[in-house]
Amino acid sequence: MASSTESNHGVDGSTPTNGTLAAAAKIPPTLSPQRKVALITGITGQDGSYLTEFLLGKGYEVHGLIRRSSNFNTARLDHLYVDPHNSHKARMKLHYADLSDASSLRRWVDTLLPDEVYNLAAQSHVAVSFEIPDYTADVVATGTLRLLEAVRSSSKKRMRYYQAGSSEMFGSTPPPQSETSPFHPRSPYAAAKCAAHWYTVNYREAYGLFACNGILFNHESPRRGENFVTRKITRAVGRIKVGLQTKLFLGNLSAARDWGFAGDYVEAMWMMLQQDEPGDYVVATEDSHSVEEFLEEAFGHVELDWRDHVVIDKRYFRPAEVDSLRGDSTKARRVLGWKPEVGFKELVKMMVNNDIELAKREKVLVDAGYMDAQQQP
Repeated sequence: MASSTESNHGVDGSTPTNGTLAAAAKIPPTLSPQRKVALITGITGQDGSYLTEFLLGKGYEVHGLIRRSSNFNTARLDHLYVDPHNSHKARMKLHYADLSDASSLRRWVDTLLPDEVYNLAAQSHVAVSFEIPDYTADVVATGTLRLLEAVRSSSKKRMRYYQAGSSEMFGSTPPPQSETSPFHPRSPYAAAKCAAHWYTVNYREAYGLFACNGILFNHESPRRGENFVTRKITRAVGRIKVGLQTKLFLGNLSAARDWGFAGDYVEAMWMMLQQDEPGDYVVATEDSHSVEEFLEEAFGHVELDWRDHVVIDKRYFRPAEVDSLRGDSTKARRVLGWKPEVGFKELVKMMVNNDIELAKREKVLVDAGYMDAQQQP
């Protein structure tokens, strides 16, 4: 559903020893009748972690569905974890499930009977979707259909559902792109997201589900995966600054994106589900910048010239490129009252500062011989 790094705690709050994880996943959680209950797929991802923080701050009880892996992938949630034996404090619980497994989705929807369901899970890397298109389609498109069907067939009829859309669905449609702009996907990921979008619309119109599509334009943060271009850049800036790396290999520098802060965007998700009627909303800053501009801002923040370090590598060019994305979020600003708080320059500085500190800690371990720098050429 979403990937992260290792953690030291288990699903449903169990301690991951002696096979107790699998057993713990079968134990129905104790729900508080005083709190709203939210179910999040993709909770271990960037958006999932920010949304969990936001909902906990609103007093929700939050349940997340995670894939089984030989490594724990909950690092983005470590600061939120409370041992479930501290039951009066533990308001976040994790359960094993997968968007490719309809039975697991139905089991947890029926067990938890959440007030709100947020489907954030996906194989969300565009370039990777060209390499594993079947898997991408199964998880992103059909996985959405499986979850919608679980919500539809639940005994709790007024469950509210949020579907995470993507600006990639617009593809080659000229900017600015709004809710009425035609989709023209340029990758297996984008095509699968289009299918998920229309499945959500269909279940809303056919079955009366309170189901919303959030068409979110690119949103970044220090928690962004390191194989996404923005974090790849800021991670390299930090490592170059402290002497652990010399070169950064990138593809198309002219591609332009509408970049915002993920922490702002999860609030828009929640706002959609608080409306009287369901709908679809574009969420964007309405400000677009190229990858080259991102490089200028990131390297300039530490007084480096990106041209001394960046090498263009054709392997990072997409088979079909999306040249320019810039959202028109008029509807979200008018109906939801939402607007972004973090601007482009502030976002880049936030990410660079985080990755400089990360690189400094890494260098301590490298210098002490506890870690291999794995330096690029």
